[in-house]
Amino acid sequence: MAVQFPHLFSPLRIGPVTVRNRILSSGHDTVLVRDGAVTEDLIAYHEARAAGGTGLIVLQVSGVHESARYTTHVLMATEDDCVPAYARLARAVHQHGAKVFGQLFHPGREILESKDGSAPVAWAPSATPSERFHVMPRAMTGAEIEEVLDGYGQAARRLREAGLDGVEVVASHGYLPAQFLNPEVNVRSDGWGGDDQGRLRFLRESLRSVREQAGPGFVVGLRISGDELSHDGLGAELVLAAVAELDAEGLLDYVSVCAGTSASLSGAQHIAPPMFHEAGYTAPLAARVRAVVGVPVMVAGRINQPQEAEQIIAGGQADACAMTRALICDPELPVKAAEDRAEEIRACIGCNQACIGHFQLGYPISCIQHPETGRERRFGVLPTITRRKKVLVVGGGPAGLKAAAVAAARGHEVELHEAGRRVGGQVLLAEQLPGRAEFGGAITNLEGEARRSGVRILVGSRVDAGTVASVAPDAVVLATGARPRTAKLELIDDPVILDAWEVIRGGEVPRGRIVVADWRGDWIGIGVALRLAGQGRKVTLCVTGFAAGEHLQQYVRSAMLGQAARARIDIVPNVRLYGADSDTVYLQHTLTEEPVLLDGVAAVVLAQGHVPVNEVDPVAVGIAPGQVFTIGDCVTPRTVEEAVLEGLTVAAEL
Repeated sequence: MAVQFPHLFSPLRIGPVTVRNRILSSGHDTVLVRDGAVTEDLIAYHEARAAGGTGLIVLQVSGVHESARYTTHVLMATEDDCVPAYARLARAVHQHGAKVFGQLFHPGREILESKDGSAPVAWAPSATPSERFHVMPRAMTGAEIEEVLDGYGQAARRLREAGLDGVEVVASHGYLPAQFLNPEVNVRSDGWGGDDQGRLRFLRESLRSVREQAGPGFVVGLRISGDELSHDGLGAELVLAAVAELDAEGLLDYVSVCAGTSASLSGAQHIAPPMFHEAGYTAPLAARVRAVVGVPVMVAGRINQPQEAEQIIAGGQADACAMTRALICDPELPVKAAEDRAEEIRACIGCNQACIGHFQLGYPISCIQHPETGRERRFGVLPTITRRKKVLVVGGGPAGLKAAAVAAARGHEVELHEAGRRVGGQVLLAEQLPGRAEFGGAITNLEGEARRSGVRILVGSRVDAGTVASVAPDAVVLATGARPRTAKLELIDDPVILDAWEVIRGGEVPRGRIVVADWRGDWIGIGVALRLAGQGRKVTLCVTGFAAGEHLQQYVRSAMLGQAARARIDIVPNVRLYGADSDTVYLQHTLTEEPVLLDGVAAVVLAQGHVPVNEVDPVAVGIAPGQVFTIGDCVTPRTVEEAVLEGLTVAAEL
C-alpha cells in the first residue's frame, strides 16, 4: 500500500467483487469500436490502464436495444454474437488484476447522429424536445418500454457470459432512465409517469430486469447525475429520493455519481468538465448520495491527482474516485502513486481536445500530452534501437520536448536547445489567460519526462551553423515553432495595432474600447478578450467564423462563451479585418462582402494566426543531410496535439 495514499490504495468490496484499489476508469466513449463491436484497439486501450494499476475499468456504454444507437460508433450488446469479443476484453483486463464492468445504455432523446445521415426517430417517455441537439422525440408505447426493459436484462446476461464482473445502468446525464425520472421531460399520465413512483418505475424495472436475467453473484450498479445542473434538469432532491428507495429495495450494489446533462449546453459541460471547474467539485454531490444509501459510492468530476482522490475518500465523501481523463493522460498513474512516484504523474489539464473532443468529431480517443493513448498497438512498445545516435533537437516547445523525451528514453544521446529563457513555446502564453493556468502543466509534464529520460536541455541557446558543427549530430529534429502572422491591412492615421502575444506578455494597451480581431476562432482571441475585459476594458471580439471559439471543444467553448457573456464582451461574427484609422475599425462581412464599421476604438488586437519559424532549416540540412526532421508549428502552425504527436512519431523512428 502506498504510504502517501492509504485510503486510495485500500481494497473495496462492491457486492460480490473486491476491487484492489479505489481508482476507476469510468465509462467513456473511445471511437475504438467498429460496427458496434469490441475491437483489438479497444482491448489494447483498456489493457494499458489495467496494466497501469487501475482497480476497476468500466467500459463505454453498450446499447441495450437497436433504438439505442446514438452514434455510429456505439458499442452494442443486443446480440449473442457480441459475447466472444467482450470475453477477450475481459480476459485482457483480468490478467493484470483489474476488474471490469459494462454500462447498459439507452440515450432516449439524446441522439447525436444516424447511420446514413437521415434523422432517426428518437424514443423518449414523452414528446419533449432536447435543447442541445434539437431533437423532437416520439413518446414510447407501453410495448416499446417493455421491449427496452427486456433489452437491459438480455444485455446484462451477455456481458456476464463474457466474463465481466458486473454492469451499471446508465441513468446519468439526462439519458433515458433520467428522462423518465424528470417531471420536466416525462409528462405521461399512465403507469410510467404521473407521479414520483410512476416516473421511478422505468429505472426500477430496468434494474430488476438486469438482476433477474444476469443472475446472482454479479455486480449491478447505477450511474446517475447527483444534479443535472440545468434549468430543466433532474434536481438533487429527486435523485436522492430515487437512489435511497432503490437501495432500500436491494437493487443496487453501488452508485456512481457524476453531474450534468446532455440535454443543454450549460449542463453538458459537466460530462467532461473543462479546466475552468475546480478539481473534485462534484464530491459534495456524492457525499449527499452516500448519506442516504448503504452501498459504496463512486464519484467522477475533475479528479486528476491521487492526492485529490485520497482527500475525497478520507473525508467520507465517496468510496472510490473515477480518474478517467487522468488515466487517459497517464495510464500508469495508479502504479506511480502506489510506488510513491507521484511527481512523475503526467497530470491531465482538462483541455478536452483529444479525449472527448475527438469523440465528438468521430475520431478515436487520444490525449494531447500522451498521443500513445488510443494508439497502443502502434506506440505501446517502441522498437529497440540498433545504434545509439547523437540527436540535436532545436526548439523546446511541446514538439521538441516530446521528441527529445522519447528519443532519450529509447537510448539515444539527446541535446535540446531552446532560444528563449524557458522551454514551453506558446504554452507559456496560453497559461497566462483567464482560467487556463492549468494548461501550463503540459510543459511541466513534458519537461519532466525529458529530464528523467536524460535529455540535456540548454536554454538561451540559439542554434546556428556553428552549434550544429560543434554538436556533430547524427540527426537533427527541428521544432522551432511559429510567430504571429501579420495581416495585410489598410491603415490610416497611425492606429494602435497590437498582436495577441504582446497583450498576453503584458504590453501596454490604451484605455478605451478594444477590438480583438480573431481569424482562427480558437483560445487566443476569446482568451485575450477575457483578459482585457478582466482589466476593465470594453471589448468587442470580431470573428471570421459563425461563433467565437468555433474550433474549441464544445464544452470548453461553452464555458468560455459563458464567461464572455458575463464579462459583457460584444461578439461580432462573420467579419474579416480590413483596416483601421485612429478610432475606427474597418471590417467586411464574410457572407455579403458589405462593410462593417466600428467607431470609438482605441486599439486593435490581432489574433490572426501564425507563420512557421524555419530559418534553421538550411543550416541543419547542410550539416546533416538526410537526417533532418521537421515537426510541430515550423511545419505549419496547428496545436499542441499535432506538435506532440509528431514529436512522438519522429522519435519512434530514429
